[in-house]
Amino acid sequence: MKKLADIGLIGLAVMGENLVLNMESKGFTVAVFNRTVEKVDHFMNGRGAGKKFIGTHSIEDLCASLERPRKVMMLVKAGAPVDDFIDMLIPHLEPGDIIIDGGNSHFPDTIRRTKYVESKGLLYIGTGVSGGEEGALLGPSMMPGGSPAAWPHVKEIFQAVAAKVEDGSPCCDWVGEGGAGHFVKMVHNGIEYGDMQIINEAYHMMKELLGMSNDEMYEVFKKWNTEELDSYLIEITRDILGYKDENGEETVDFILDTAGQKGTGKWTGVSALDLGIPLTLIGESVFARCLSAQKDLRVQASKVISGPEVDFKGDKAQLIDDLKMALYGAKIISYAQGYNLMMEAAAEYGWNLNYGGIALMWRGGCIIRSAFLGDIKKAFDNNPELPNLLLDPFFKGKVEAAQAGWRRVCATALENGIPVPALTSALCYFDGFRSERLPANLLQAQRDYFGAHTYERTDKPRGEFYHTNWTGRGGDTASSTYNV
Repeated sequence: MKKLADIGLIGLAVMGENLVLNMESKGFTVAVFNRTVEKVDHFMNGRGAGKKFIGTHSIEDLCASLERPRKVMMLVKAGAPVDDFIDMLIPHLEPGDIIIDGGNSHFPDTIRRTKYVESKGLLYIGTGVSGGEEGALLGPSMMPGGSPAAWPHVKEIFQAVAAKVEDGSPCCDWVGEGGAGHFVKMVHNGIEYGDMQIINEAYHMMKELLGMSNDEMYEVFKKWNTEELDSYLIEITRDILGYKDENGEETVDFILDTAGQKGTGKWTGVSALDLGIPLTLIGESVFARCLSAQKDLRVQASKVISGPEVDFKGDKAQLIDDLKMALYGAKIISYAQGYNLMMEAAAEYGWNLNYGGIALMWRGGCIIRSAFLGDIKKAFDNNPELPNLLLDPFFKGKVEAAQAGWRRVCATALENGIPVPALTSALCYFDGFRSERLPANLLQAQRDYFGAHTYERTDKPRGEFYHTNWTGRGGDTASSTYNV
């Protein structure tokens, strides 16, 4: 074994342990450290026994065990622990050494940390790592950003351990400066929230409206996974619905209907609000989780508030086909909105994002991987300046073809009192996006009426603002015009 390691890793929890096993399997020697040093010994005597690992019991020992330029990757809880380890590492590193944050850090923190670490003469990378435990071990999707000078030193390792698509291309490439990598990972997670929610809404309709058994739903998702909806999340939904425990019980039916979240979906929604991007489907998916968490209140409400009786007399097979189209149409909207957010962030923060390359990074290893992403890459290959996925001929045709079934699903759900917030909000976005005229003219009149906020006119050039004295008592003074 080499005397010095190619890379060091701090944090031997699930993701860290599996990622270093992945690195070692690709021929790299890895030094490992954990704040609870007993975990290092446990790993070295267990899954790491007899392999190319160097176990260390201090930050100083970790840094001393690395080839130069030293590369230290952290897979620790986001927030203060990342800052704490950065400050512990800096005294033991030299100019040109690289600190890597592989956790789910918020991108503004990564922007700040990149500047701070660079001010010490070091280099910094904030990289999204997607794929969960299995992805970390067998090949994740990785989205690195930060100090550009660091990329050549870690590229070989990152691309070796990353998932590969059909032609062997790694699901990992340089994203951009500062917090670009963690921003793209955040949007990935937001899309993940949206994909999961629309799948859950389809499941809810099958179960509550059509009265389908888990075995019947298993067959539907199995079929869908061979068609347009072919994806990891459809695949695991199939597996969950088909799973039975040692007693023959269907486990999914015994799981409490309260969803957890770790914040990345919320961050995506907040970023959309900050940047003025209508990220409606992902926003609704976050709120749906919040509503699910109000379990006791919902139980109380269910006993006193009534709605329509579920009474479906239509064609069951047709509704199942319509659900497939609703999922497909909403999925297109989710990606269109997510890409729109990345485009606005790139303009705001000065990032040069490769949108087709991002789709390629998401093709394998990650939670939202699907055949669908190959079509996104083609769209940006055909038009790198594409302003919205809905304006690409392929996606325009697909969403137009999906809308009839999608509308029937939403109407049927609403008539029967089945909540489908993500499917309906996505459809409303689609209708709003394709509308030449929206009722915002009345909204601007209202703003001008009560606050003298002014408005533009259809019969005058853009950029000229007018105020009406609606009551005859307001005078001619108008408020300054600005948009947050």
